[in-house]
Amino acid sequence: MQKQEFTITVYTENQIGLLNRIAILFSKRKINIDSLNTSPSEVDSVHRFTIVINETEEVVRKLCRQIEKQVEVLKAYYNTNEEIIWQELALYKVPTEIIAEEVKVERLLSQYGAKAVVIRKDYTVFEVSGQRDETDAFIKVLEPYGLIEFVRSARVAIIKASDGFHKKLKEFEYREPSEEVIENEYLDKNEEVFTM
Repeated sequence: MQKQEFTITVYTENQIGLLNRIAILFSKRKINIDSLNTSPSEVDSVHRFTIVINETEEVVRKLCRQIEKQVEVLKAYYNTNEEIIWQELALYKVPTEIIAEEVKVERLLSQYGAKAVVIRKDYTVFEVSGQRDETDAFIKVLEPYGLIEFVRSARVAIIKASDGFHKKLKEFEYREPSEEVIENEYLDKNEEVFTM
């Protein structure tokens, strides 16, 4: 199997120490995390981790199972880039004097979808949001003009073929318990209950 980029989405309770335990799962397997974002999700009190790695699907599948064994983890999904909508945000700091003299700033902004977020006498900060190739392309444009500083955010992503984790939780929450006692009632319906 060939390595490729995968985005892992993990829904969790917001607990201290969970990020560290999840990071250890990656480091034990010598898997480098290319991008990591944590944020609130669409469900109150549920947090969402978005993790980007470059690995084989088999390794990613096993890793998601290991992540789900953490007590506070509700569900972990993995997707290829074709299955998600994703963006990153980048900031670029350049000397104002050089940019003002040598660059047609309006054209630069419209061509790369950039916007000026800070303009000072000594420097200007531009912002670009998009995919990695778009933010990388703007670096190449600004480098000849003395790029002072560059930073890129972690990936944020939404799964294309998903009704959202919120709907899954609500369905599960509002199901009436059956009259008869059935041990592990949902054990054999794991895919049905937890797939997106």
